[in-house]
Amino acid sequence: MTMGDETPVTSLVLPVILRPILSKLERQNVSAAQTLRAALSKAESSHPGITHDLVLGIVRRADLNLNMNESILRLQGVASDIDVEYRLARSEDAFQELNRKSASLKKILSRIPDEITDRKTFLETIKEIASAIKKLLDAVNEVAGFIPGSAGKQALEQRKREFVKYSKRFSNTLKEYFKEGHFRHSFQSKRSLCECALLDSSDEYDNGYSQE
Repeated sequence: MTMGDETPVTSLVLPVILRPILSKLERQNVSAAQTLRAALSKAESSHPGITHDLVLGIVRRADLNLNMNESILRLQGVASDIDVEYRLARSEDAFQELNRKSASLKKILSRIPDEITDRKTFLETIKEIASAIKKLLDAVNEVAGFIPGSAGKQALEQRKREFVKYSKRFSNTLKEYFKEGHFRHSFQSKRSLCECALLDSSDEYDNGYSQE
């Protein structure tokens, strides 16, 4: 995976890993943190995936045995509480409820790497994920009534379709994971589930609606 290859992992490195670090740095040196934040955001915007390559290079240089998918999946459960750029800015209850439902789903998904090898616990987590997805989609439907103009509504509907597509992919991967009633612990199955969970968690609905 190199710069320019847009995947859930590459798109989440900046908000999930780097921005929380910059938020901590800001407490010590506001100017330096803001300069770094602006530079990294500009670089990522111009060259998608560059922050992923940066972090991956540091991990390799340190000779760390790190699964990026699992690490980001764990961290994104708390990133939405730290990074305001993860949240819709509008104050209406519908938008704030969407923020809450989105954060709730992320937190549940973030437990997958730690719970996936415990069949009983993981089955309960799957039920929570299904419920959280439904509640998030209900919240999106409520927000739709606040979006003016056909262009905005179409954009929201497109994001909703993408989210549903990723959710179905996650569901299909789960079925494969439990194929023929065998709970398989293979690395590839676990990796596929984490990748699909990242697809679910990365599909944000803040597509300019907060500015209306």
